[in-house]
Amino acid sequence: MSTPGEYYRSLPPVSKTYGVACLMTTSAFYLQLYDPLNIVWRFITNFFFLGPFSIQFAVRLLMIARYGVLLEKGPFDKRTADFLWMMIFGALSLLVSAAVPFLWNTFMGVSLVFMLVYVWAREFPNAKINIYGVVTLKGFYLPWAMLALDLIFGSPLKPDILGIVVGHLYYFLSVIHPLTGGRDILKTPVWVHKVVAFWGEGAQINSPVQPNKNEIVVVVVVVVGKCRKRTFSFKPNLDYTWLEVLKVALETMQICRV
Repeated sequence: MSTPGEYYRSLPPVSKTYGVACLMTTSAFYLQLYDPLNIVWRFITNFFFLGPFSIQFAVRLLMIARYGVLLEKGPFDKRTADFLWMMIFGALSLLVSAAVPFLWNTFMGVSLVFMLVYVWAREFPNAKINIYGVVTLKGFYLPWAMLALDLIFGSPLKPDILGIVVGHLYYFLSVIHPLTGGRDILKTPVWVHKVVAFWGEGAQINSPVQPNKNEIVVVVVVVVGKCRKRTFSFKPNLDYTWLEVLKVALETMQICRV
């Protein structure tokens, strides 16, 4: 059995980052570090606030850890930029829907989680799902089962329904429409590939942008070259992530001060 640290490191980058952001946002709210209804904070917490600590919060977080991770490790394996673009498209679609007064929601994190669940259900329609050890369903019916549970628990249904609608919109435009001979309208933009390349996490098959780590290493070499008090060698490694290169640069600057 893996340790919590090993499990955390095994998670794919986008789902892991989103889940941690949701947990930290609710933790900061619990510690009264911010007011989630403040208009300034809502620009940051809108898609990360899943509500206060509760059973519903735990279920939403588990949905990310389960179905978001399965998506990113399955159909989106080595497609980090595409998975990130799906999340961004979902967020933008929810913001557009908020322009309609009837569809406006204070927070849209729950809707974004339901979008992930819906896309997973379409990708794995025949998977067997066990709901609390009581009912076994096919994966295709999971979003509707979760919707029914929210109805039983007395949770608002509008965020769930919006997430399902946005998830269907994404799946139609990215999968169904191209398969029927239509144009791939939701092709991942180059700037998303650049973000993932700069991030240095995950991988993207046939990415039009490759991490240009030579430029970062040159900066480190220059720093080393300016060091007069210590002499040591640093071998550039093109497999470094930008965080590792930054760490080496900071350590180099610290040595130069000695």
